[in-house]
Amino acid sequence: MNELERPVGTYLYGRRMYETMVYWDRQPDPNAHPFVKEYAAIWQAAEKVVYSKTLQKAAGARTRLERTFDPAAVRQRKAEATGDISVGGADLAAQAIEAGLVDDYQLFVVPVVVGTGKPAFPKSGGRVNLELLDERRFGDGTVFLHYRARQERV
Repeated sequence: MNELERPVGTYLYGRRMYETMVYWDRQPDPNAHPFVKEYAAIWQAAEKVVYSKTLQKAAGARTRLERTFDPAAVRQRKAEATGDISVGGADLAAQAIEAGLVDDYQLFVVPVVVGTGKPAFPKSGGRVNLELLDERRFGDGTVFLHYRARQERV
């Protein structure tokens, strides 16, 4: 995970994902494994933008609160970015995909079936053709898939 997160300079989060991730804003236990400490440092160094109509204020450092998702503003941020931009949260991811802002898809498929949840892909139709760049299999059955969006959109 640290290898994948290291290039991220900005995280775009929905409220619920941010509330889960803000845990990493605190210093890890001094006895924690080195990869845990490294992940916390990576996360803390990045900028965060939280999109929420209900959150009163962002709790963590280097975090800005936005009330609405503005694809034009994200496109501008993307053009000026020196690091990767990561999108976290199902609703926000669907909006970013629908706006054509997502270039790479990094998915972890975990061998558990759950019957509910929010879809991370847009329901409004459209199609994004993907090119497989990498795949990794882990001992517990989890599979990592890395795709790049092809330019042709149908």
